[in-house]
Order: sequence, then structure tokens, then C-alpha cells
Amino acid sequence: MMHVLILGGTTEAHALARALAGAGIQGLYSYAGRTAQPVAQPLPTRTGGFGGAEGLVQALRRDAITHVIDATHPFAATISANAVAACRRTGTPLLALERPEWRPGPGDRWQAVPDIEAAARALPQDPTRVFLAIGRQHLGAFAARPVHDYLLRLVDPPEGPLPLPRARVVVDRGPFTLDDDLALMRQAGIRIVVAKNAGGSGARAKIDAARLLGLPVVMVARPRLADRATVASVEQALDWLHHTPLGV
Repeated sequence: MMHVLILGGTTEAHALARALAGAGIQGLYSYAGRTAQPVAQPLPTRTGGFGGAEGLVQALRRDAITHVIDATHPFAATISANAVAACRRTGTPLLALERPEWRPGPGDRWQAVPDIEAAARALPQDPTRVFLAIGRQHLGAFAARPVHDYLLRLVDPPEGPLPLPRARVVVDRGPFTLDDDLALMRQAGIRIVVAKNAGGSGARAKIDAARLLGLPVVMVARPRLADRATVASVEQALDWLHHTPLGV
């Protein structure tokens, strides 16, 4: 019997969970545990890490997982690498459901950088107002630029002090609209946006707002991952499930 593990936490993962439940396919949805109040799913759900690749190997065997679909955030490089390693060891078919990258268009003022550290270095020396739209995991890299006024938008309130002395936190959960982000950035007087190239529609509004406001965007490239089968839609993922033999 098919039993699919969804490595989730994204809009695409939620849509996939709904599709599996609607099709009567047995599945298990996994949250990494970085969100205090995760969105309820229509499948049995677990929260928290697996304990590295070895822990994931044990979980795949214990739960008799036949297929793994990695629908995590494009920047969740550690869990994605662990999934590749664990699936190779267990012979479990692995698919990545990955939203396409954003591409710059007419009017965009992007500065592409390879990683978070390079994004911090790309900020000017003189004080300015920065919309730091990168989540909470990598804020420490910007401690080297303490002169700026940072606007942070986080899913959960921060636990403890932030590494940035001049930061304003907005607690909110996407998807966000263009009007929302235009109003937010105008009210805060934002002059530069720092964003990860996450792709998809749920977080794109800030990129479109920056274009309309004529603001530069420091765009962080996705981490490089091992080669794996990849699709861009839930429909393609379902087709893969129906045409891929069960794992051993």
C-alpha cells in the first residue's frame, strides 16, 4: 500500500496534502518545527526534526514509507540533503515539489548574491531602511551592519533578543497582497529590500511592490542541492506517484 511522506511547510505542500487526502492516498505530513502554530493539515501530521539523515532512515522504515515528496522551502537545504541521503540508503523514491524561481523583469532593480552573508555585505555603509524579508534563521549575518533600521516580518514573535539593535518586527503570516506590501513598505520608509529567491506567489508581493516603488532588491540565490527528480505542480507530483513503483 502506498504511504507518502510529505516534507512540508509551504503552500505547495499544503495543496499536495489536500490532493492526497482527496484522492484517498495514505500520507504523513511533516513540519520541521520552526513555526509555533503550524497550519492544520488534512493528513496525519508530525512536527520536529528527524535527527539527521540517519533519523530519517529509521523513520522511513518504521512508518513503512513508500514515497517521499520534498515540498519544503527552497532554502531548507539541510532537510533536503538529508532526504536525498536517506532515500538513497533505503531505496525510497524521492521527488522534489519545487516552485519555479523568480526572474527579474522590466523595471526590477535586482542585485543577485550567492548567499545570506553576501547579502549583508551588499548593504550600504551609510544608514538606511531595509526590509529584511528572509525569516528569522539568518538574522545574525546582518549584525555586521547595525547602522540600518530593519523591518522584519516573522510568522511568530521572536523568542529573546534580536541580533539587530534597530529592528521593528511585524508578526504576520502570508500569503500577502501587493496592496499590503506597498502600504507596509511606504509606512516604514523602506529604501532597500533583501529577499530570498523563494519563488511562488505567496511571497512575491514584496518583489512586485519594490518594482512599483523603484526600490533595489538584494536577491539571495537558492542553495545548490543534489540532483533529484523535480516537478513544479501538485498535478505533476500526483502523476509521479501513480507511475513510480513502491519503495523497498
